[in-house]
Amino acid sequence: MTNHDTLAREAADLLERLIATPSPSRGEKAAADLLEKQMDSWGLQPRREANNVWAVAPGHDEGRPTLLLNAHIDTVKPVASWTRPPLSPTVEGDRLYGLGSNDCGGGLVSLLQAFRLMAGRGLGYNLVFLASAEEEVSGADGISRALPLLPRISAAIVGEPTAMQPAFAEKGLMVIDATAHGRSGHAARAEGVNAIYEALDDLAWLRSYRFGKVSPLLGPTLATATVISAGTQHNVVPDECRFTIDVRTNELYTNEEAFGLLCSHMKSQLKARSFRLGSSGIDPAHPLAARCLALGMEPFGSPTLSDQALMPFPSIKLGPGNSARSHSADEYIGLGEIAEAIDTYARLLGGLTL
Repeated sequence: MTNHDTLAREAADLLERLIATPSPSRGEKAAADLLEKQMDSWGLQPRREANNVWAVAPGHDEGRPTLLLNAHIDTVKPVASWTRPPLSPTVEGDRLYGLGSNDCGGGLVSLLQAFRLMAGRGLGYNLVFLASAEEEVSGADGISRALPLLPRISAAIVGEPTAMQPAFAEKGLMVIDATAHGRSGHAARAEGVNAIYEALDDLAWLRSYRFGKVSPLLGPTLATATVISAGTQHNVVPDECRFTIDVRTNELYTNEEAFGLLCSHMKSQLKARSFRLGSSGIDPAHPLAARCLALGMEPFGSPTLSDQALMPFPSIKLGPGNSARSHSADEYIGLGEIAEAIDTYARLLGGLTL
């Protein structure tokens, strides 16, 4: 099998080509085509559904547990403050700059190379590699569309940027649309009921409210007002004020529980857009988590959402790069980080018993 240095060089080359191929969420076709063709040239017999591409390691046995290696192929849109062309991969020293290099191209190509390296090693469990689409928007044509077509999965590694330290838990996400109701009137005569003032009571409560159950890994559940809109013109008392609440749940609350608590305290009308993106994670005693600890890794809780939220099985988030670089101008991944990740994944998989 190709040695680790060659794998790292091939990974960097593939990542450069992916950076140069636009892959915004719901527009990943060209990048999926590129990845599928590359995987086919390596003899991995890729399969595809929409813009999700995966491969199953040879010798798959339904009687054994199956480990999923997953990273996403889509990117956010570049922010305006890039000082380099975001779709032109640029190598400066050890850094490879480009949109999606850190989030999560580095994890994608590193996991793919680890899959190639370990697929024929007789691990005692099955391996599946999946490059998923629409992760940045939690889209219906992303991992949710691919998972039913995969073999039954026992556990997963998600290659988001974590500096190769394992996230044993991540926060969930719930977006709530709130509406405060009043009664319109003429501002000059102080008529009506001002919906802005009705909303202010709820916003003041929300600002000071603290959810009682605090997670050792993820900290408190947070609810933050992020968008507000009211009024039609200066002399009309508004009869409606709309605002948005961003809720980040820890593993001690389901999204439904957090929603119920907010409804019980706020007089505004609340409507959750979805409950599907709950907090996710893994029991520290799980063999995958235990293997990370045996390798001297330091677990943490991640505040950012990933495809973990849509996985109905134990998972960890573990990948090269740093989350602080994600969605930012001049995003980059270290070439050394990719090489280190391939080695670390290989050591983790080689000593894992599921």
